[in-house]
Amino acid sequence: MDVTEQFPFIQLVNGEGKQLEENPTITVANAKRFYEQMMFSRMFDRKAVNLQRQGRIGTYAPFEGQEGAQIGSALALEDGDWMFPTYRDHAATAAFGHSLVNIFLYWKGCIEGCVPPEGKHIFPPSVPIASQILHATGTAWAEKKKGSDRVSLVYFGDGATSEGDFHEGLNFASVFQIPVVFFNQNNGYAISVPIERQMNTKTIAQKSLAYDMPGVRVDGNDVFAVYSETLKAVERARKGKGPTLIEAVTWRYGAHTTTDEPSKYRDQGESELRRQTDDPISRVEKYLKAKGNWDADWEEEIKRKSEKRLQLAVEEMEKTKKSDEGLIFDHVFGTDVWPVQEQKERFFHKESGK
Repeated sequence: MDVTEQFPFIQLVNGEGKQLEENPTITVANAKRFYEQMMFSRMFDRKAVNLQRQGRIGTYAPFEGQEGAQIGSALALEDGDWMFPTYRDHAATAAFGHSLVNIFLYWKGCIEGCVPPEGKHIFPPSVPIASQILHATGTAWAEKKKGSDRVSLVYFGDGATSEGDFHEGLNFASVFQIPVVFFNQNNGYAISVPIERQMNTKTIAQKSLAYDMPGVRVDGNDVFAVYSETLKAVERARKGKGPTLIEAVTWRYGAHTTTDEPSKYRDQGESELRRQTDDPISRVEKYLKAKGNWDADWEEEIKRKSEKRLQLAVEEMEKTKKSDEGLIFDHVFGTDVWPVQEQKERFFHKESGK
């Protein structure tokens, strides 16, 4: 059997908004919930890019185009579960209850940006590639040893599968049947390296075979399919049946970060084509229109409320002073060690211009 047959591309609603099969998660109520969350996320993302361009926050990693993958998966979790994001997963963390102010503060370089609201199990965004996979696996193992039914969901990109942490995490989770969902957002590029230069396998989902765990390949721009498959994986983990690897095939429209120039390594025409034919938000709009449940006034109300929420969050963010840059050297070790102290002294010597 060809591996693509073993790991079929799961899609419930296509780019034209047509429902392809019956599924209990495909309802008008869910569609509206998904649309509202995705529209808010896109507005957040664009606001963050604008803030960076104005010098009000630092370098930012946009996620526009990946809203379906993030919202569909995040809404499959329950309160008390654990989320382990990358630096590109703010649609997911916001949908799971993170503070918008703190998300903005993270990109302003403030310590507060790493702190989730009280009672929310959201780890700080991981910048070292794939390290969060180990954190998620360890946390889920601890929950299992405590006898709870809490689940970890960890996000990572296609580039993370080239790291040892990816393989260590999946192997450990498989051996000890740990309740963790490994959620890969395959947007086709690890910064500028295309998927075919990263691996020789046809899919990421098939990597699950080496660890004897279920692997799923889903249309990451189909929020219905993402929600359905993540819900199955989460329920499976909660029942003590172990981990699942999900590959959500998606696309980021913009740059890797606001310091990147994507036109140097990919055809931007493809992004525009995908925006017109495969956009996750437009797909839900088309579905609702086909069902006779689209309301333009409702859409405008979502945008109005979202803009107000974002503006209030930005105003709160700007009340917080930028963190002391010297803090990046503190708390690296339990006590001061001379190499770090030396680096700190050199840094401030350079900053003072002496």
